[in-house]
Amino acid sequence: MALALGTGAVVLVVLVWELMRPTLARTLTRLRHAWERHRRALAGAGYDPGRERRAEQRARALLRSCIEEHDWAMYRDLGFLRVWGGLGAGRDGDAPYAYLIYPHKPIVAYVPASGELLNEYCVAFPDHTKPYGSARLPHSDDVLAKWMALTADERRLIGEANMHLPGRQIEPERVGRDLARLARWERQRLGRGERAPGNVRAA
Repeated sequence: MALALGTGAVVLVVLVWELMRPTLARTLTRLRHAWERHRRALAGAGYDPGRERRAEQRARALLRSCIEEHDWAMYRDLGFLRVWGGLGAGRDGDAPYAYLIYPHKPIVAYVPASGELLNEYCVAFPDHTKPYGSARLPHSDDVLAKWMALTADERRLIGEANMHLPGRQIEPERVGRDLARLARWERQRLGRGERAPGNVRAA
């Protein structure tokens, strides 16, 4: 009895396989053709796996040409930029607040004297020219766009940005570590005898 049931099960499996094989073959053929069409479409659109890397290299070169050498070294070494606040700055030139600009993250306002975090300002500069892939600008282009908007018209940028309390998108601990890194970085540069630059202040 058991032998008969086992034989019947094997026959059933073979019959099901024979019935399903044409369907599976057609499905695999359709998938292969769809992949070939997709690959040809990407090739026709000029898809290039190295495009993003070259775009970032060009963006870094442009950023370097637009900002002070001290600021470029800061971005190169630390991965962010600092811009001194201009609203309400005293006549003595001491900015009561400053901003940290990260690529594709909110602009963080803080108090340089104490390290207190004030707000996060969410702004986005999408790249509408891309025919494929992500609409995000390269990292350095995003930083440059925020830097230009902040230094050209701080009031407008801050007024139009989505404002959140610290910690909404960037962990306060991370910002605290970055501020400590920035302080060490500047002390090391001053220790090497490099002159502190005139700080770029937001308009």
